This record gives sequence, structure tokens and C-alpha cells, in this order.
Amino acid sequence: MLAAAVLILIALIVLSVPVAASLGWLGLALGAIYSRMPVHRAIGDMAWGTSTEFLLVAIPMFVMLGELLLRSGVAARMYDALAKWLSWLPGGLMHANVGSCALFAATSGSSVATAATIGTVAEPEMARHGYNAPLFLGTIAAGGTLGILIPPSINLIVYGLLTNTSVSELYLAGFIPGFLLAALFMGTVAAACIIRPDWGGRRVTYSWAERFAALPHLLPPIFIFLIVVGSIYAGWATPTEAASLGVVAALALAAAHRSLSLEMLAAVFRGTMRTTGIIMFIIVAAVFLNFVLAAVGLTTTLTDAIVSLGLGPLGTILLVVAFYLVLGCFMETFSMLITTATIITPIVVQMGYDPVWFGVLLMVLLETALITPPIGINLFVVQSIRSRGELKDVMIGATPFVLTMLAMIAVLIAFPELALWLPGLFY
Repeated sequence: MLAAAVLILIALIVLSVPVAASLGWLGLALGAIYSRMPVHRAIGDMAWGTSTEFLLVAIPMFVMLGELLLRSGVAARMYDALAKWLSWLPGGLMHANVGSCALFAATSGSSVATAATIGTVAEPEMARHGYNAPLFLGTIAAGGTLGILIPPSINLIVYGLLTNTSVSELYLAGFIPGFLLAALFMGTVAAACIIRPDWGGRRVTYSWAERFAALPHLLPPIFIFLIVVGSIYAGWATPTEAASLGVVAALALAAAHRSLSLEMLAAVFRGTMRTTGIIMFIIVAAVFLNFVLAAVGLTTTLTDAIVSLGLGPLGTILLVVAFYLVLGCFMETFSMLITTATIITPIVVQMGYDPVWFGVLLMVLLETALITPPIGINLFVVQSIRSRGELKDVMIGATPFVLTMLAMIAVLIAFPELALWLPGLFY
């Protein structure tokens, strides 16, 4: 049954069927073949129950927040400020790419939005300053992945919903690993440019006066971050309410910078509705697929099979890591999260691991999938913003950062307190 499910899914993806439709058709096919009950009749109830879930209202709010920050010019000004402060490091503006992605991730909650926004701002600088194209593009693709780990994260919200895990604890758990991974990315850039100085482009220098003059441009994203995350931990707002507060704050910033207009709002609403529609379609289809998998007994069968292997906790988690690394080469990350979290998490918890810790580990695994060929979404996002060049450049440039993520996975497994220390202080 598992082999049939995997083969059907791969066939649909190869035929370029949209991810949501692939998941829905897979659920219908498995139900028709293996279930005696008319499981397709549950689609309507599942669609209604899922789409009216209060926690999921945060998704369009965070999507809109990212759109507002992009179209109001906040992202461009933030990048310029970080470029002035980080360009002295080996690798120059590539550190600004990673730093901007980390800071923007702390406001938008989306990896694709982070990569697209920072990529749009940074890409023109690549040729202008003579950077090595693959490595420069790789920093944008890899840096963009931080959007699903550094709070507030849409994927952590969905994981919390699917596994009944506290989103507030997940957000706290993502802080240290998220910013540590950003630092490791910058370390990877520095090491590469020390070995090959010509990859680092022409050095751009700024006076201290210029640097201090740019500091106010870093305040808006920090302000948004404090509004969103601070309101959650102060007990003033739920994650959904905090997301809406972030949107209000972003609107106020756009008005203060005189970039708020009907045309800008129309573009924001179009982008928000388009992205939200895609996400919700995937969620509904994946929830139905999970229901079918449980109805035909695949979930229980898979759990029993893994437990019966007798691998022990470490062996099981390494098997899970290998599973996600392979699956990430062929499946889109958001659908991968939704279709597997409810199956894999109970197995991991049964082995004695904390679901909050596993949520963080899973986010890093999903980040790795975002830049792993052939279906690494961020690779295509970065390629789409280029004026010219081939996709292989982005793939080559992302490879060192895949290795960095593998090192981060090993660190998380060896030192779980990296993720659990902050939640332990508050809960």
C-alpha cells in the first residue's frame, strides 16, 4: 500500500499536476482501492472544518505582512542598512543577503516570501560588484529558508495545529537554532571567500557616518518583530491576533513612509489572496489524504513497522532524517509537512523525544528540502528573479549550504537543549 501511494504521488508530480490536486487525487485513489467506505464523502466536512480553524487565520495575516513590507520599501531600506554594516566581512554583500533574510524571516513567516523579497533587492548588486554568481545566489536561496524556522513561522503554526503542540513553545524553540543557522551560513560564506577571495567581489567601503545614518532603517522590521512576538509572550495576543497586529503596524509604517496608496494595497491584496489560496488548497487536500491514510490503516501499519525494527531512539531519528532528506528531493515542503507530520511525530514521541524539539528539527529538514534539487522551491524562486543565467548556477551555489544544514541537524540531535532551553525557561 505504501509503495502504491508513493508511486501514485511521484507519477502525479512528474506529470506536473499541482501539488494540492496531486494530494487530493492520491487520497481519492487510495480510498477507492483500499477502503470499503465512501471516504470521498468526507471532503466537504474536512474542507469546512479546516478552513474555519482559528489558528489558520494567521496564515493570510503573515502573508499580507510580508507583502506590505516588500511593497512599502521597508525590505530595500533594511538591506541597504545591513549592507553598510556587514560588507567589510569576507564575502561582502553576501553576508547582507543572509542577515536580511534572517531579519525579514522574523517578520514574514514565509521562506518563499523571504527569498523572493531579499532576492529582488539583492540580485542587481551581484554583477555590479563582481560576485561569484552561484555562491551569491546560493546565499539568497539558503537564507530564504530561515523563514520557516525563525519565529513567527507559518510552518510552525501548521505543525503545532497538526500535532497539538503549543505554537508559543515552538516559537521559543526556533529562536536559537534559527539565528545559529544564519550564523553558520555566514560562516560558510566567509570560509569560501577566504579560500577563494575572487568570489567575494569588489570590496565596498562605507564611513562610520554612513553606517550610523542607516541604523534607523533596521528599526521597522525589529519593531514589527517585537509587536508580533512580544504580544504573544506578554500574554496580550494569540499567534493569530499577533499576526493581525503585525499587519496593522506594517500599514502604519507604510503610511509613515508615504508609500501607502490604493494601488499598493490592491497589489498587496492580490498577492495575499493568491498565496493564501494556494496554501489553503494544499492544507485541505493534505488533511483529506491524512484521513484516508488513517482510514485504510496505513498510519498504524507504518508506525508498527518502524517500531518493530528495534532501532532504538537514535536509530529511529536517523531513519526519519534520511526519510525526509530523500522525500525532500521529490516533494514540495509544505505538502511534505502536512502529509507526514501526523504520521511521523507520534513515532518520534513514542521513542521519547520532545514534540517541540522534533518540530524544530523538522523545520531544518524542510529547509534543506527547499534548496535540494530537483524540486527545491527556493531554487526556482531565486532563478525567477534573475535577469539572465541558468538554474544550475543556483543549484551549485546552494550545495555548500545543504552541507551546513546537515551539520545543523547533527548539532540539534547531539544537543537538543539548543531548542528546548528557551521553552524550559517560560513553561
